[in-house]
Amino acid sequence: MNTAHISRISQELNIDTHQVAATANLLSEGATVPFISRYRKEATGSLDEVAVTDIRDRLEQLEVLDKRREAIVKSLVERELLTPELKSKIEGADNITALEDIYLPFRPKRRTKATMAREAGLEPLALWLQEAAQKSAKEAVDEDPLQRAQTFISEEKEVATAEEALTGARHILAEIINEDTRARSAVRDLFITAGMIRTKVVSGKEDEGAKFRDYFEWEEPVGRAPGHRVLAMRRGEKEKILSMRVSPPEEAAVHLLEGMFAHNRTRCADQMRLAAADSFRRLLGMALETEIRLEMKKNADAEAIGVFAANLRELLLAAPLSRRRTMALDPGFRTGCKLVVLNEQGDLVHNDTIYPHTGGRGAEEAGAKVEHILKKFKVEAVAIGNGTAGRETESFVRALTLPSDLIIVMVNESGASIYSASEVARNEFPDHDLTVRGAVSIGRRLMDPLAELVKIDAKSIGVGQYQHDVDQRALKRGLDDTVMSCVNAVGVDLNTASKELLTYVSGLGPQLAGNIVDYRKENGAFGSRAQLKKVPRLGPKAYEQAAGFLRVNGGKNPLDASAVHPESYGLVKTMAADAGCAVAELVGSETAASRIRLQQYVTDEVGLPTLQDIMEELVKPGRDPRQQFEVFSFADGVEKMEDLSEGMHLPGIVTNVTNFGAFIDVGVHQDGLAHISQLADRFVRDPNEVVKVGQKVMARVMEIDMKRKRISLSLKSG
Repeated sequence: MNTAHISRISQELNIDTHQVAATANLLSEGATVPFISRYRKEATGSLDEVAVTDIRDRLEQLEVLDKRREAIVKSLVERELLTPELKSKIEGADNITALEDIYLPFRPKRRTKATMAREAGLEPLALWLQEAAQKSAKEAVDEDPLQRAQTFISEEKEVATAEEALTGARHILAEIINEDTRARSAVRDLFITAGMIRTKVVSGKEDEGAKFRDYFEWEEPVGRAPGHRVLAMRRGEKEKILSMRVSPPEEAAVHLLEGMFAHNRTRCADQMRLAAADSFRRLLGMALETEIRLEMKKNADAEAIGVFAANLRELLLAAPLSRRRTMALDPGFRTGCKLVVLNEQGDLVHNDTIYPHTGGRGAEEAGAKVEHILKKFKVEAVAIGNGTAGRETESFVRALTLPSDLIIVMVNESGASIYSASEVARNEFPDHDLTVRGAVSIGRRLMDPLAELVKIDAKSIGVGQYQHDVDQRALKRGLDDTVMSCVNAVGVDLNTASKELLTYVSGLGPQLAGNIVDYRKENGAFGSRAQLKKVPRLGPKAYEQAAGFLRVNGGKNPLDASAVHPESYGLVKTMAADAGCAVAELVGSETAASRIRLQQYVTDEVGLPTLQDIMEELVKPGRDPRQQFEVFSFADGVEKMEDLSEGMHLPGIVTNVTNFGAFIDVGVHQDGLAHISQLADRFVRDPNEVVKVGQKVMARVMEIDMKRKRISLSLKSG
């Protein structure tokens, strides 16, 4: 364990050193973030998942920094360039940027103008100019650079005139300035504090790039540009619609460099000033523009991934309908509506196709068929996809003779087509086509959104912002963390979970998840958590990490259906004995639990945080942290954009939250946008403060743009 890293992270995150060290130790042993935050609270001081994740990520960043430092030192040693002073600077660099600035003068480089000037023997002239320019006004002597340059004229080295000699010397000086760590740091700061982003439309692309119209003639400060605009401008540039530049005021940058390298008003200092201007325009400005653009992209990526992860969390933790017999309809006009029926476990028991929108007797026949199927299979809920013909299909169903307690819900079908064409779906339903699989996915999303959505690549779910433009590895890491967090927070039924759901359980992964499913097929349902130890390749470490998040309902040990970890079973047995009852009588009984005094069970290994978690589980074993399901319906008679009018107040569901506002489905096949300025009666800095994906809202229609298919909404009370 690197104690310097531990100390640094402690200071950066404002977390006690012992907490960081304990977390780092657990991570090094292979513990997952959910496991550490849930079952190792005594060690970490009850750090939550966010803090544990921050420590993990910072440790990895510092490890990358150390590896780069080692590579640089190795390179310098091999080329016999490492001095004690240089080594000290390298060891003192606390970030990649500082490290690369130190290494820049020693980095192997291609042949430059400065290289050729040195080959021509002009370095002594450059160093003479530098020394003269950096003397104080009191010490400076106004010598003639041209006269000194005369001595460097050489036919052999192709330096024909004194002017050519001075030009070559300035090229060397420009490179010296470019590689100076102080100069790079100062100009870098200028980029951040005074730099501007400027975009223009590429000539002739005005019509083709209509979606980037806002950026056809745009500028804004680097320090204030929000991530979503940075990504939008970069996309416009990538599609060759926009040209984009990032730069500070050139005059200010050159003046800054002149002040650092020319300390008097002599003719030698004038040469240095010329070199400073050349260095900024030809070398330093361009290099730092690239660097700043990459940093802006990195920050924008982090912002976008954060938005995506927050939206995904809300979607995954949406309230489940739970185990009810469900009919699901994947709507369509010409091709009909695919109909499936699922039993309480989500198994497909019937599929059909109806044609309620083709005219003639089709609607009557479709209605009769739906009513018959509802009765035959004792269907308790109907899930209708919200895509094409969704609202029309909902109206068709609601007009039928239905059981009074039947639940009818519109379900967001984003990504259902991705699932239906996936290998997962093909393995699950090898004898059914895409349409049946898609309808099944819609139904299962209503029953248990988390269990179904984990089967789909999170990027396809439709709650992101510029997800295809951000760093894909970082995006995958962020989304995987979110899915894992949600899965383990809810817990997983060991006997019904799919391989895809089990994959996200702490300590498992695809291989062990597959082994569990295979074992279940061969041996039947698990009777206990302990039986997991018989699964091939599932060793003690994986069992420790996973067991607390897996549930075995109806087994011999009632604790197997709770979030109490098997390592605490002995403790619970002692509690039950002290309370004068069996473990089974203690589980789910507030009365029995109230007789337990937690303080008497505190030991060096088990503290109050863990004991309190155990007590909560004993009172409400296997509790689901998700909210209770509530039925939602769109406004009657409003099914397409043509049905809208300004001033209407409509119920809607938030489908996506971005940094600039929230997209809301009001039931017309086209989501409306409530700009950040229209989300509340007060000032809103972050849309996530007031809206979440899946939230039910009442929205007012402000504007309808039929041509551009845009709906402007407001959530303000006025």
